[in-house]
Amino acid sequence: MKNIRLLVFFCLIFPYQSKAQEPKPVGIRKGIPLDSITLSDPYILADRKTRLYYMTGTGGKLWKSKDLKAWDGPYQITQTDPESWMGPKPMIWAAEIHQYKNKYYYFATFTNRAVKIDTVDGNVIERRASHVLVSDKPDGPYVPMNDPTYLPADKPTLDGTFWIDKDKKPYMVYCYEWLQNRNGTMEKIELKPDLSGSIGEGKLLFRASDSPWSREKDKNGNDKPNKVTDGPFLFNTKTGRLGMIWTSWIYDVYTQGVVYSKSGTLDGPWIQEKDPITPPNFGHGMLFKTFDGKLLMSVHSHKSVKGRTVRVPHLFEADLSGDKLMIGKAFLP
Repeated sequence: MKNIRLLVFFCLIFPYQSKAQEPKPVGIRKGIPLDSITLSDPYILADRKTRLYYMTGTGGKLWKSKDLKAWDGPYQITQTDPESWMGPKPMIWAAEIHQYKNKYYYFATFTNRAVKIDTVDGNVIERRASHVLVSDKPDGPYVPMNDPTYLPADKPTLDGTFWIDKDKKPYMVYCYEWLQNRNGTMEKIELKPDLSGSIGEGKLLFRASDSPWSREKDKNGNDKPNKVTDGPFLFNTKTGRLGMIWTSWIYDVYTQGVVYSKSGTLDGPWIQEKDPITPPNFGHGMLFKTFDGKLLMSVHSHKSVKGRTVRVPHLFEADLSGDKLMIGKAFLP
């Protein structure tokens, strides 16, 4: 009788323990409207294999939708190495998902707040860099590849994005942060063919001070170009012109501009457009096509909620049928 009781006990307890150890989504919400999601730097992948839209951004989580109207999430999709320079719990900013050669690549900025790399004008600069993870599926899990670092450990870099240039080589375009250099730059670095690491050193594309539209005040109250470079995203117009949207500030207003390469390659020279490309308080944008072929821009804006500033994703209609990117009215799915 004692043996039978033990057998029953083990049959009951082991299935329960096994089930409890299965990974489960935590805090997943269903059918959430886009404007009810709080998210910085929203990036949307329209994946034709699964016929789903995947949205990620700062925070490193993922949202899924069939129609851009109702979103499920947020899902945890990254598995970083706690023994790497990122540490056990890195902050994740400005994540993007790019499909390339039958795999999915997660370009994001990782910050290890426990590691200090510099102090400039009294500001402590933390270990921060753009990095790339990989997965076989758009919803992850995304894991590290071969190289432990893509960009120099002594420079704060952020907002890395992906581009295949006319030389057919893959590149990361990223920002070298103004906190250290005092005049943020946009740079490129070549990637290995499988994106598992970088090749050579970064190359300057342009500086924040090249912008004719961004503004801030100097210590004497005089106008000068803003020092921030943020959120690059590259595109080609129908005429083959290479452009980049990027974000800075006009005083205290988040603003997005556009710049075009005279050579049609990442090497430029890059010619800044005189005026911003989006209305005030919209920035860090990207472009994607819906499953029915409509070109949209995803951006975020700032708003105050109970005295706290939050960021909310928005969609705008976009047009690349001519020689320039044109942004239309707000798009409500």
